[in-house]
Amino acid sequence: MLIRTVLLASLVSGVLSSAVGCSDAKNVITCADVCNRYKDCFNKDYDVSSCTNSCQADAGKSSNAQQRLDDCDACIGEKSCVSAAFNCATECAGVIAQ
Repeated sequence: MLIRTVLLASLVSGVLSSAVGCSDAKNVITCADVCNRYKDCFNKDYDVSSCTNSCQADAGKSSNAQQRLDDCDACIGEKSCVSAAFNCATECAGVIAQ
């Protein structure tokens, strides 16, 4: 899973680096990471692309939304799905569009 996440992040970073600013590219990568984790842990049929787009739009609206995204991503890190679910509920509330 880590390798897939790193590869996805690298791909997204490479594609977007010429089209968007650094902050926007970071949002997409972080959103993709968080959305992929949700899919891997909770819903195998989850639409990661739609989640990433929604997450990126929300993160760009305010520094508070961006901070919630950063806090969620930092919290889930390399935790197992169960550990992330129990330990990161507060940090990730409102970040994932269900």
